[in-house]
Amino acid sequence: MARGGISKTLVWILLALLIVGLAGFGAVNLSGSVRSIGSVGDQDIDIDEYARALQQEIRAIEAQTRQPLGFADAQAFGLDRNVLAQLVTAAALDNEAARLGLSVGDDVVAEQILAIPSFQSVNGAFDREAYRFTLQQNGLTEARFEQQLRRETARSLLQGAMVQSAVMPATYVDTLIAYAGERRNFSWAVVDASQLSEPVGLPDAAQLTAWYEANPALFTTPAAKRITLVTLTPDMILDQVTVDEEALRAEYAARSAEYNTPERRLVERLAFANDAAVDAAVAALVSGETDFETLVADRGLSLADVDLGDVSISELGAAGEAVFATEVGGIAGPLPSSLGPALFRVNGVLSAQSLAFEDVRDDLAAELAPDRARRVIEAQASGIDDMLAGGATLEELASDTDMEMQTIDWSAQVDAGVAAYPAFRAAAQALQMDDYPALIELDDGGIVAMRLDEELPPRLQPLDEVRDAAVAGWQRAETARLLRARADAMVIDYGAVGDLAALGLTVTQEVDITRDQFIPGTAPGFLAQVFQMAPGDLAVIDGPDEGRGPSVLIVKLDAVLPADEANPGVAALRTRLADSGRGGLAQDLFQSYVGQLQTQAGVRLDQAAINAVHANFQ
Repeated sequence: MARGGISKTLVWILLALLIVGLAGFGAVNLSGSVRSIGSVGDQDIDIDEYARALQQEIRAIEAQTRQPLGFADAQAFGLDRNVLAQLVTAAALDNEAARLGLSVGDDVVAEQILAIPSFQSVNGAFDREAYRFTLQQNGLTEARFEQQLRRETARSLLQGAMVQSAVMPATYVDTLIAYAGERRNFSWAVVDASQLSEPVGLPDAAQLTAWYEANPALFTTPAAKRITLVTLTPDMILDQVTVDEEALRAEYAARSAEYNTPERRLVERLAFANDAAVDAAVAALVSGETDFETLVADRGLSLADVDLGDVSISELGAAGEAVFATEVGGIAGPLPSSLGPALFRVNGVLSAQSLAFEDVRDDLAAELAPDRARRVIEAQASGIDDMLAGGATLEELASDTDMEMQTIDWSAQVDAGVAAYPAFRAAAQALQMDDYPALIELDDGGIVAMRLDEELPPRLQPLDEVRDAAVAGWQRAETARLLRARADAMVIDYGAVGDLAALGLTVTQEVDITRDQFIPGTAPGFLAQVFQMAPGDLAVIDGPDEGRGPSVLIVKLDAVLPADEANPGVAALRTRLADSGRGGLAQDLFQSYVGQLQTQAGVRLDQAAINAVHANFQ
């Protein structure tokens, strides 16, 4: 067995068997008289074990990210603390197992070793040489590995006993199901501008000013950057680009199958097992006893099953000429096919198409021109980059090249023109006052260079600049206010009539609605408010404020229903909640148990020894 294969398989097996992991991608050996980094009770935490476990964690991160991970970064991620916590936990369990006299016999250890694939030969039998070699490659002796395996098994027994003792009370799941699966039946109706006696008019100066001053956030521009930039995109030079005749003809030749297509037929094919069967079908068709659709249905097929789509004469093989000679709606056959003798029905004719080069020349030129423009820009980019490197200003680029200059006030909300390009947005976001203009390539092959002229703070736009938006905002707010007042009045009227429909509203009934659903035509948070109501309650809830304008909703809660235990979804949710709760409880119990063991036994850490291990990773 190859050394690499042995090491990789061992890592997989040992990760499953050992909490702290015993194998790595190589061993770390520390010389000196210090053999532990601390202890829990009478159990020492081996210094080499800490080094191996720490190295394993680092290599695992590197394997996931495919990037080297320096030890300083590993410490920043807390890998050293996680590894140390795992080893302290393991030592606490080992100490408790020793105190209880808990251990496993040699036969159990042997059984586990014999089951590890890395220690087996190609025929599946245990290979002592592979066993010895693999452990050696990972810095372990047989005695040490077997001792660690014995300890890990004892730990698993302790942990298993704790996990198995975790029983989540039925009340826990019942309470969650009662909440998550609870249902509501309710009626609701929309009150919109059509229920107002007259549309909302225009505000007077005082009303508009008051509303504008009360809503400054709506009229405040975000912080922005005033950026001067020069741009050159393929669209800007299309009128300067010519595509040579040779390239156009080459593209036409490459796409000749698209421009020159043979005549085709829309055909259905019904195949039969033998000549006798198809002859009987033809006789029934001729006598009028049946039709093509019935023949298809009698075979347990649908028309979609026998549809060949549009086919050319060559695609039909030996049946081609006969089928193409058949009129639309006619049936040809019996004729040979790849599935046996068959009947063919012709449903349509697609005429042959032949477009000469001159017919598509302009279209081809329009398609090839952007690519040619990109090549022109690519050829110019090197020279423009050299100009920038030589100290040329953006103004000089605009004067001496095809690039065009503009100044924009850019923020994350600006996405028109060049600001729509992701490369531009990323560069503008990172742009600083002292940055030197650099050439940036855009997605379509264009180029841009920019400089930051000024940082613009948020600015409240004067009312005169945003008057139209302010008027529209006031009208929407005033409409919403009047609608709520109208809805409140309708709720009062409901007490007299007891029927929302009698108030001129269109009523929608909802049944068996749960908290996690969404009702079309309502705003976010609508159901949260409905679930706070009591049966018989009426409430006025804001509706969605979309293109149709503001609206409010009148809601009447008809019934509160418990979770439907017959619903498979509720049963599945109950199972998931029970498993999740039991797992969480087991984890909490185990952590509490380990913490108590550590407190009782006492934890001692040798920071100098830990630092010595860390020094080997620097």
